[in-house]
Amino acid sequence: MIEKASLKRLQLSNFKLEALLNVTLAINQNMSTDRLLKLYEKIIREDLNIGKVILYTFNNGWNIILSSGVTEETYSKIVPERELVPVLEITNLVNTENQNLSAFDVIIPVFHKHLPLAYVLLGDIDEERDGISPVIKHLHFFQTLSNVIVVAIENKRLYKEIIQQETLKKEMELASQVQTMLIPNPDSLPNNEHISFSAFYQPHFDVGGDYYDVFELSDIEYGFCIADVSGKGISAALIMSNFQASIRALFTNEMDISALLHRLNRIVMQTTNGDKFITLFVAKYNTKTRELIYVNAGHVPPILYNNVTKATTYLSMGCPGLGMLTEIPSINLGSVSIPAGSRLICFTDGLQEAENDKGVEFGNNEIEMCLRVEPEIDKVLWKIIQRVNAFRGRKSLFDDISLIGVKF
Repeated sequence: MIEKASLKRLQLSNFKLEALLNVTLAINQNMSTDRLLKLYEKIIREDLNIGKVILYTFNNGWNIILSSGVTEETYSKIVPERELVPVLEITNLVNTENQNLSAFDVIIPVFHKHLPLAYVLLGDIDEERDGISPVIKHLHFFQTLSNVIVVAIENKRLYKEIIQQETLKKEMELASQVQTMLIPNPDSLPNNEHISFSAFYQPHFDVGGDYYDVFELSDIEYGFCIADVSGKGISAALIMSNFQASIRALFTNEMDISALLHRLNRIVMQTTNGDKFITLFVAKYNTKTRELIYVNAGHVPPILYNNVTKATTYLSMGCPGLGMLTEIPSINLGSVSIPAGSRLICFTDGLQEAENDKGVEFGNNEIEMCLRVEPEIDKVLWKIIQRVNAFRGRKSLFDDISLIGVKF
């Protein structure tokens, strides 16, 4: 009798070792999560004759990834955050007063670095069976088996997330490269005896919703613009890319600025279905007449420094932002006569809204001061960027920053 019992224990031990070996081999062969769960279910339900098993794992919330031998009614009232998460060690439920857990014999928590990865609920179908419950007899084996299976499934999930993140990272890098190609290189902007341009662009993410451009319309006329899409990230960048293609196709020497704004507004409405809008400052400058004609479509007003009067003017005449209304009701054209040596700074709201660690915004005062004291436009931009970085210190930017400067 003793020999038979010893033989039976030996056979059971060999079975458990073989089961763990088979699971390990399945993991090494990169068996799918579904097949691993089926193997886990077979060992518990068929080989060890356990009647009920539920496996909860955490992935943006607690979810059941395996339920066998139970009906939905059995576990529908279980609230993992309340009834499972407080469990820190294997817990016997035979005498539990919690009716939601009364159908089960034991809870087995699975931890990794003190964080709960999963919870296993086990129970017998025959509540009146004689002898020791197989759940209790094989408790430590279930704990080991569950740990191996759950950690393997978690590793597969994390690996999949890493692959997705790497793919997204590469897509973002490509999008950033494409956007960099679409936005003019500051070194390529016109710089001659009649007019000089300088620019700066820093997206909040790898890609952003800011845009600037310069157009040589004729020997004596130049166009330029700065724009900002509501929102951030890839969606804003895609909208801005479409907008950039549109304005480059439409902005010509013959195109009236008011007509240009109406066309662009319709395009933005079609592209965004009214969900987003674009603020825009767009201007034409004639180097012969020294006249600047502009429209400010809901954008942060650019600041003009008059080199004769030494006064600063905010260029705010225009209309609502593009995409805010189905049709722009009216457009107020701005017109300014520009003395030689005058300077203009156009920028997006990410500059003036940059905050320091006390929550104070950068504002316009430093921008105006740089315009007054520095005659060269590229140095004006450089000083502004230096000052905003010093102002915010270690505080992160929360928006794109773009600037385009002009010396007339």
